[in-house]
Amino acid sequence: MEAARDPEFLPHDDPLREDVRRLGALVGQMLAEQGGQGFFDRVEHVRTAAIHRRRSGAAVDALAESLTGLDAADAEGLARAFAAYFQAVNTAERVHRIRRRRDYQREGGASQPESLAAVLALLKDDGVSREELIHLLGRLDVEPVFTAHPTEAVRRSLLEKEQEIVRALVDEFDPSRTPQERRDDDARILMALSAGWQTAEASPVRPSVQDEFDHVGFYLARPIYRVLPALYESLQQAISAAYGDDVAIPRVLRFATWVGGDMDGNPNVNADTIAATLSAQRSLVLERYIEDVDALGRLLSQTEDRVQLDTRLRERIDAYRERLPDAAARIRPRHADMPYRCFLTLVAARLEATLHEQAEAYATASEFIDDIALVETSLLEHGGRHAGAYAVGRVLWRARTFGFHLARLDVRQDARVHDEALAALLGDVDWAQRDTAARVQTLRPYAAGERSFVAGDDHEAAGMLRDVFATLADARTRYGHEATGLYIISMAETAADVLAVLALARRGGLLHEGRVPLDVAPLFETIDDLAGGAETLQALLDDPVYRAHLKARGDRQWVMLGYSDSGKDGGTVASKWSLQRAQVELLEVAAKAGIRIAFFHGRGGSASRGGSRITPALMASPRGSVGGVLRVTEQGEVIHRKYGIRALALRNLEQTLGAVMRASLRPREAEVREATWKETMAALSDASRKAYRAFVETEGFVDYFRGATPIDVIERMTLGSRPARRRSMKGVEDLRAIPWVFSWTQCRAVLTGWYGLGTGLDAVAKDCGEEALVRMAREWPFFSTMLDDVEMVLAKADIDIAEAFSTLAGPLHDRFFPMVRDEFERTVRWVLKLKGASELLAGDPRLATSIRLRNPYVDPMSLLQVDLLRRWRATDGRDDALLNALVACVNGVSQGLQNTG
Repeated sequence: MEAARDPEFLPHDDPLREDVRRLGALVGQMLAEQGGQGFFDRVEHVRTAAIHRRRSGAAVDALAESLTGLDAADAEGLARAFAAYFQAVNTAERVHRIRRRRDYQREGGASQPESLAAVLALLKDDGVSREELIHLLGRLDVEPVFTAHPTEAVRRSLLEKEQEIVRALVDEFDPSRTPQERRDDDARILMALSAGWQTAEASPVRPSVQDEFDHVGFYLARPIYRVLPALYESLQQAISAAYGDDVAIPRVLRFATWVGGDMDGNPNVNADTIAATLSAQRSLVLERYIEDVDALGRLLSQTEDRVQLDTRLRERIDAYRERLPDAAARIRPRHADMPYRCFLTLVAARLEATLHEQAEAYATASEFIDDIALVETSLLEHGGRHAGAYAVGRVLWRARTFGFHLARLDVRQDARVHDEALAALLGDVDWAQRDTAARVQTLRPYAAGERSFVAGDDHEAAGMLRDVFATLADARTRYGHEATGLYIISMAETAADVLAVLALARRGGLLHEGRVPLDVAPLFETIDDLAGGAETLQALLDDPVYRAHLKARGDRQWVMLGYSDSGKDGGTVASKWSLQRAQVELLEVAAKAGIRIAFFHGRGGSASRGGSRITPALMASPRGSVGGVLRVTEQGEVIHRKYGIRALALRNLEQTLGAVMRASLRPREAEVREATWKETMAALSDASRKAYRAFVETEGFVDYFRGATPIDVIERMTLGSRPARRRSMKGVEDLRAIPWVFSWTQCRAVLTGWYGLGTGLDAVAKDCGEEALVRMAREWPFFSTMLDDVEMVLAKADIDIAEAFSTLAGPLHDRFFPMVRDEFERTVRWVLKLKGASELLAGDPRLATSIRLRNPYVDPMSLLQVDLLRRWRATDGRDDALLNALVACVNGVSQGLQNTG
């Protein structure tokens, strides 16, 4: 694999170079075995040509010509071959991250940057006292939210094969492995590669909601479940190292999901999927606990003649023997003198009863936690600290985090669906057109429980929502109040949109002690919605009915911020600034009202959908916007990249927790120049948005977009259970943000991450001067972080390949592409100028190297896709063989570029 001999590897990355070389050679061997020597030679020819094109700076024409007119089967094979190389690079880099973490731990010197040890030491040096830290721990709440947005829905069987490759590479960390063991490792890797080659990357059938749950459940119940205790151990060790003593750590991390509850635009999600998901999550986590308790029973073999036992535990064993006679009878006589093993056998029986909803089930997770905690207490009191208490403590952390629900299930619905239901229930066909004041006045008695709806039960939306809220009420009774999360309102614009949820929830019977036990979170998505968010919140807090509801919820208001649709609406610069400004304004409204506000960040994987490194992103956020709380969506290929491997899942969770602690305890200091910078940023946002809107509103743009990107292929792909469009495609507003970003990334323009910035900077530079912008880029974290994100996108783009795609739009190419190229070149010039660099990513050599490793393998896939698109469209999309080859290209490019959706 040529990339392995690339001199541009970083000096200390020799092990990475070796892993890339090794995996590349094994991929080559697999391709020759599976496709024949001729097939492998063809792959090598294209690969060599692509590398030459990159190194020589030649035009794409020659490489494109070599990929023209291939048979569909040959094209698909070629695409899959390069995807296999991408996967090898991706895996090698992930393993290298594990290696670097171990190197830091082995050397025992400086802590790894952004590790909990490094963060706690930094906070201690910054004057954070032990008492201040303890106060933060009491309110720390980090909650990743897994969503069903699969821009990379890899089959579980392929995930397991990747993990086998990772294990084989990690085994090589051991220098004592024999030559035979190394040959065995290569055989394991080759077997996983070969079996993966013989497995389709995705099912030809569009995934169901259950399939999406299985995908997300894999990460929650496998890597995350396993490493969760290690996170708490790392936190405890870091605190002890910094402050010299142990601190009692409460639960600071939990998880949530949208899978099965995200109804917005998805007719396949309803009350049934909510119920099915909650049930499946319960079963999944109970099965994990049963495995853990069985393992503890085997471990804790202490006998009565060697150890004492806590009196309460002995009493509980006796009580359980009476309560569970069948389970007690199954205890082997030879184990009768092993009290811990006996007790855990009975605990496992109760878990089994809970799993199967039998009479002796645990009523709540707290009862199970109490049983395990009692075992831990008994061990600690009677010489068992190093005889099993550690393992028991690990199970306790899992139980306290996952409960009997695994992850909280959010529910989301479009405000317009609520209006449809209300129009029927109120008998008012013009309901949605009523002004806000009139709707609020009408809804208030229904939201307060003073009136009940008496009509409209046969309306589809009204019936569906009644069933949803009834299911949530049942879930609260069956699974506990922690099983369900937020109710999110898409396209929320007014206080009436929030009161509508309270009114509809009462109709569905979702009540507890006369109140609706639900945190309702308006989702402000578009630029205008973000601008009006503070006014909407003020109106809500001024409403007596809602204020009473909020008081019952602990005076904390959740607000979800939409990074995706705001970017699609106004471009990346206007989106980022609108989100920053909205948080400041919402914080001010909340502070005046004496309530707490918590932000739920709806980020995606790509920079144009809010994807960014967590530490700089949080440190650049408005002061006071974190406050110990981080709730953020994890989507698409990001889930796999962050959580697919245990060691990396732990590293990601440590970085996230550490970033929240830093941003909460020592946010960036106030800057006197920030008022001026904000004025400049506002002007930049306006100018950038005008440039972006001028582009997407140019006559013929929708036709150009559909011609110059593979959106028509993406719409045909079986990526998820949701349709790609909200309504008929009349403008960009009607397309979902994920396929919008995905399409522009596939054609290598990636313009959703940069378009408008160059023009905006041209405009503001005339007023404030270039030097002022350079200082902003150097000294204002918000602006510098935004530029870092844009720079990464520009580095991944290839404007020449984007032009090849653009020609597919026919005559529209001449109208639109000059605008694309001019803005791209303008933006690159400005980014380099503001960073004082001669090339992109000069300040991030690791990322630059990563991109250089992949480009020669992404480029052929992109150019092959251009030719296949032209031919497939000539058949009016009827040639399934060409479509299959196109899908292989889309999947391959996604793996190569990594953050695409």
